[in-house]
Amino acid sequence: MKDQIIDYIRRNRVSTTEVADCLDKTGVIPGVHALNRGHFRVGPVHWAYADGESNWACHEGLRDVAEGAVVVVDAFDCGERAIFGDLVTKFLVLYRQAEAVVVVGNMRDAARLIRENYPVWCAGTNPVGCFNTADRPLADPSLVAERRAYLEGAIAVCDDTGVVIIPKERYDAEFLGRLEAIEEQEDIWYECIDRRKWDTYDTVCLKKYLED
Repeated sequence: MKDQIIDYIRRNRVSTTEVADCLDKTGVIPGVHALNRGHFRVGPVHWAYADGESNWACHEGLRDVAEGAVVVVDAFDCGERAIFGDLVTKFLVLYRQAEAVVVVGNMRDAARLIRENYPVWCAGTNPVGCFNTADRPLADPSLVAERRAYLEGAIAVCDDTGVVIIPKERYDAEFLGRLEAIEEQEDIWYECIDRRKWDTYDTVCLKKYLED
């Protein structure tokens, strides 16, 4: 079912807005924005993290990224430091063939990331990066376990509006049906607005099309 959901979202370009609606208006990764506009990406999550102002664990956790994965990197106790920049992104996108890179924190080398038009989502940019050392304060193990359980193997949908996560427990026919239904609803709403010239109150609130 997981592959069916990914395939449906990709083929129909189901937006993060629609996916969040299907998740009862949940699932967004807060504070993360597209660095380069116009990308639409969906795939299973490969999760990694940086901690204690060091990206050592991040480098270690990104060694075996599978082709087509959406890399999601959490930053624990890294302050405003960038987690990584062009080098790691190039490795992931070009050589590991990752679908997208999502950093829940800052990134560096913004000029290169923009020039190469990489599919990157992040909280912001900062030229000051993390240290590359194993001698660091470790993140709370329970927090690491919690984030890994939630994100690893989940589905990430990324577009200009942000990044939405579909949890593993939603991989079922009911959720696929929701995706299909919201696509049909969007078509109907635009039909009402564009062709019938209805206002949004009649269309969205009263749903007068159900009377036809």
